[in-house]
Amino acid sequence: MCDYSSFNIDTVLPQPGEADFSQFLKVLQGKEPDRPTLFEFFLNPRLLQKLSGMEFIPEMSWLDQQKVRLAAFQRAGYDYLTVKVPGFDFVVGDQAHEASISQNDGALIFDRKSMEEYPWQEPEDAHYELVEEFAQFVPDNMKMVIWGPSGVLENAISLYGYENLCLLIMDDPDMAMELFAHIGGRLERYYQIAAQIEKVGACISNDDWGFKTQTLFSPRAMRKFVFPWHKRIVEQIHAAGKPAILHSCGNFSRVIDDIVEDMQFDARHSYEDTIWPVEEAFEALNGRIAVLGGIDVDFVCRSTPEAVYERSKAMLLQTKGRGGYALGTGNSVPEYVPDEGYFAMIRAALDLRQAG
Repeated sequence: MCDYSSFNIDTVLPQPGEADFSQFLKVLQGKEPDRPTLFEFFLNPRLLQKLSGMEFIPEMSWLDQQKVRLAAFQRAGYDYLTVKVPGFDFVVGDQAHEASISQNDGALIFDRKSMEEYPWQEPEDAHYELVEEFAQFVPDNMKMVIWGPSGVLENAISLYGYENLCLLIMDDPDMAMELFAHIGGRLERYYQIAAQIEKVGACISNDDWGFKTQTLFSPRAMRKFVFPWHKRIVEQIHAAGKPAILHSCGNFSRVIDDIVEDMQFDARHSYEDTIWPVEEAFEALNGRIAVLGGIDVDFVCRSTPEAVYERSKAMLLQTKGRGGYALGTGNSVPEYVPDEGYFAMIRAALDLRQAG
């Protein structure tokens, strides 16, 4: 094991070799890659700087930020870079940034009048030309994985408020359907356009659906208001010949058949030990849908680097020869995740790569 406390990148993180998107694609297709493969949604700015050796600041242009992110993802051994097309969002009001936030905070829609007057941005106006320009810097052996400005349910909650939306679904389901159509239709078009970019290898529909014990709404309500739009989004991504990944937090045990059989996502990301440890999830889902990440963020934060390394290595050995798994955290790598824990996790994959 390495001494992770020094953060000598050349010692902690040996050169992983060239990226190869075909390896990640095999994972998304439920096949076994030729070597251990990594997946992560986000890396925090500190890690981006440490991995790339370049400065990363909010004031940088979008294109310059992506160049830093690309260098960092390459250095860490990923076969792709996650990219959000700039210029298309669902604008919300001010939200208080405390230890937690109210799910009603920032809502701008209260009735049909405010829904029609809301300044809807159109996906056709997003800056796909910037993505095309950035694609010139992406090596031929890498691809971009497109993600969106939150998802169908998250945006509905942000625009209307969670408690308010619960009442709306009961009191005025027709208006609720109109609200979801405003959001879902635009997201569908966003992915339809983005998925056709040649250097895009896959897309992530990112939309948190639940609590630790259940979905935010009943499965019946989810099937009525939310899932049909995700099905259409997946259809657009598949029509472009690209795999579709679902990133969604929460307990999805009652809707897994919807995810696999109805919406037909190729892979799912976001796992928590308190909901469903990834080791158990993989055993249940292998052969049905690819499992991405899963090394619980809380575990990475609280455990020693040695424990993170051993669990990550064990997960790769558990899935070896079976396909449909890429190693990563259960969610993402925010700034409170210790660098040594993150490095220990990916080092397990790189060590197994070198061992053959």
